[in-house]
Amino acid sequence: MEQNTSKNTSNNTKTPKEGFAGLTENWKEDALSGFLVSLIALPLSLGIAGASGFPPIMGIMTAIIGGLVVAFFAGSALTIKGPAAGLIVIVAGAVETLGYQQTLWIVIIAGLLQIFFGFLKVASLANFFPLSAVHGMLAAIGIIIMSKQLHFAVGADPSLLKGKEPIELLEMVPHSLMNMHYSIALIGFISLLILFGMPLIKNKIVKAIPAPLVVLVVSIGLGQLFNLSDPSIENLKPLVNPGEFTINLKVDFSDTSGFSNSAFWQYLFLFTIIGSLESLLTAKAIDLLDPWKRKARLNRDLIGVGIGNVVAGLLGGLPMISEVARSSANINNGGRTQWANFYHSISLLIFVVLLVPVIKLVPIAALAAMLIFVGYRLASPKTFIHAYATGKEQLLIFVTTIIIILFTDLLIGIFAGIVLEIVIDLINGQKFKNLFRAPVQIIEESDNYTITINGACTFSNWISFENRLNKIPTNASIKIDAANACFLDHTFMENITHVRDEREADGGRIELVGTEGMKRFSKDSTSACIRRFIKNRTSLN
Repeated sequence: MEQNTSKNTSNNTKTPKEGFAGLTENWKEDALSGFLVSLIALPLSLGIAGASGFPPIMGIMTAIIGGLVVAFFAGSALTIKGPAAGLIVIVAGAVETLGYQQTLWIVIIAGLLQIFFGFLKVASLANFFPLSAVHGMLAAIGIIIMSKQLHFAVGADPSLLKGKEPIELLEMVPHSLMNMHYSIALIGFISLLILFGMPLIKNKIVKAIPAPLVVLVVSIGLGQLFNLSDPSIENLKPLVNPGEFTINLKVDFSDTSGFSNSAFWQYLFLFTIIGSLESLLTAKAIDLLDPWKRKARLNRDLIGVGIGNVVAGLLGGLPMISEVARSSANINNGGRTQWANFYHSISLLIFVVLLVPVIKLVPIAALAAMLIFVGYRLASPKTFIHAYATGKEQLLIFVTTIIIILFTDLLIGIFAGIVLEIVIDLINGQKFKNLFRAPVQIIEESDNYTITINGACTFSNWISFENRLNKIPTNASIKIDAANACFLDHTFMENITHVRDEREADGGRIELVGTEGMKRFSKDSTSACIRRFIKNRTSLN
């Protein structure tokens, strides 16, 4: 990734133009990147749609809308919009509880709320959530995805999986392995071998080929070898892609019965909050990878995603977000502007028109393997190691969020992670009166600013801190003095790191001083740190 970034900046240090001027200036780079990203998006969109309980074609439909519509409204230059694995659990739960039609209502209303929130300029609220709880939520989603897709990868009977909770699905894994369909399992195993093995190969040519595309080609070949698409083999019918591949634009929205169901509003809340949070966090993450250090207009981007969700819902598609893996691939492939997202959608549209007969031959086991790989990346051992590296208390929040989500649901789990973080912060010196108000004082001297922290700065009062910080010019020199701070949590420390990088890109400077006498919770530079006043003050000084 770093090599590609360096290549981009060395070839052209001038920031790419926006709008239609950017289209004519960068069409070659954007068209190539968009095409390459579409090779990744095609199989993933099919798999995400199927796992979400939607017709497979609707996953591609959402990805197409993400470029053809959202690219004109998006506030982020390099993010790719489309269906994401992080929403599978919510979408599948809504479909199972309320049905496909009522889920489309949720997608539309959630999109309208995102547009409304974007105009209210509330994108900064994404910073309220503690990072370890967010990472725990994503890891839990990864585990839930794997808990179901493992069964499909070995050819388990889909009817046995209906209505099962994640823990029950995990308990059923030995049964599915003992009763696997060997032809299906072989396709699943080879697909996983390709997905996990190809990134380990150092050859430049191999690295340039998207692993999901290889899985697509190999699995179709194996499916034909094993006659999986033979209509006479009735027991194998559910193991080849069973969805409709015709786009039905006559979606009936006359049924509003779901509005009186409390589950409808619960899923609407999850769609809106989790979808917006993932999308905004992705846009901020891609900002850090942008070779030209452009900063996303987050509220505008939220409006763009909302518009995309409204259109997708009206056409029967899945909800969309700014998707991190495809956005990163866009940067790696040399994408320059939002038109790469547009070309990505054009390429998918061409695939749908020309290759539907081929796409229909994709075995479910191959799509399941791709989702297992995505789920593993969300919940890999590295995520647990990273949580521990940032502090034992962060690992506790991370693991607690995962466990509660697995045994209850996403909403309760993320809420539990937030509450636990607040309790830990209060124990470490946070005061109730400063829970949502940063205890800081700003002094200006010429173009130099000093922000003095007089208490605890944590995730819950970060928005207050950031609002004060945003009033200072981006190119100013800022010293954050923590000599009087009693506690700085991990989320605050990591956010300060990101803000420092953003400000330095704009010619500014941020320096955090006064933490020398504080005890860090781990060796990580973003770990929480605490200063024990009263009893330990003498020994510290």
